[in-house]
Amino acid sequence: MSEIVNLALANLISPIILSFALGLAAALARSDLTIPEAVAKGMSIYLLFAIGFKGGASVASHGVDGTLLAAVGAGIVLSFGLPFVAFGLLRLITRLEPLDAAAVAAHYGSISIVTFVAGTSVLQERMIDSEGYMVAVAAAMEAPAILSALWLVARGGGNGKMAPGLLREIMLNGSIVLLVGSFVIGMVTGEKGLAQIAPFIVSPFQGVLCLFLLDMGLIAGRGLRQAKGIVTLPMVAFGILMPMIGSLTGLALGVVIGLSLGGIVMLMILAASASYIAVPAAMRVALPKANPAIYLTLSLGVTFPFNLTLGIPIYLAIAQTVTGG
Repeated sequence: MSEIVNLALANLISPIILSFALGLAAALARSDLTIPEAVAKGMSIYLLFAIGFKGGASVASHGVDGTLLAAVGAGIVLSFGLPFVAFGLLRLITRLEPLDAAAVAAHYGSISIVTFVAGTSVLQERMIDSEGYMVAVAAAMEAPAILSALWLVARGGGNGKMAPGLLREIMLNGSIVLLVGSFVIGMVTGEKGLAQIAPFIVSPFQGVLCLFLLDMGLIAGRGLRQAKGIVTLPMVAFGILMPMIGSLTGLALGVVIGLSLGGIVMLMILAASASYIAVPAAMRVALPKANPAIYLTLSLGVTFPFNLTLGIPIYLAIAQTVTGG
């Protein structure tokens, strides 16, 4: 327990967490602090490109093997399966209607790429290596959860629909295209390519991440203000309990596959995170009657801050205890 507390305290005073806290506090205090949308989008593009490229370069030096394929397969299984767990838990502890419960569940099968990036940052600070191909696992986990949510709604006689072109729109989502594309570029050019652009994607990375999380804090704070009276205490409890369930499932699969300590932690983080970009966009099309104030507040306003501040240190401590790392 003391190890988890120490890790959490160290994480809480890191620049990226304090940047998020600043944005959150500013939004809750109704400050007029804002990050221009174009700047925020530019930072997002930079972060996705950098993490994808570095992951691809790592795979180039490591090589494609059975563990990589197993990890991607495990990610797909997690993305398909976790929404069913989330749906059952929501129906058990909250009063959400099946439609809203399915919409929320989809977010908890997909992933938050920013939480993933924050996790890689924490591991780097502690000099813990992880498999570079975890970027490919993250990309594979974006879409399957959406299909699970639509099946849950259709089974219950709801109005879930696979709108024409929805699957194509999901797979061609800008974040997925950029992440996968930069991963391929990094894999093709290898360590030599990484060395050529290292001053651009390595040194400035932490600073850009801090500014991006400042913007995320502002968005989360505004969402919490707007959702007052809509999100209940049992829903908040779900937003903390579900990441723990997901992380433990990721832990089990990571151990079975034979991932390193860092790889296991990253799979736990992916399984514990909740989408607030790709899935909300899909839900607006596929489940237009679902309440976005519920699913956005839970994913971005509850689970995202929990993972950044306490979740990642807890997952790391659990993984170290289990693996002896």
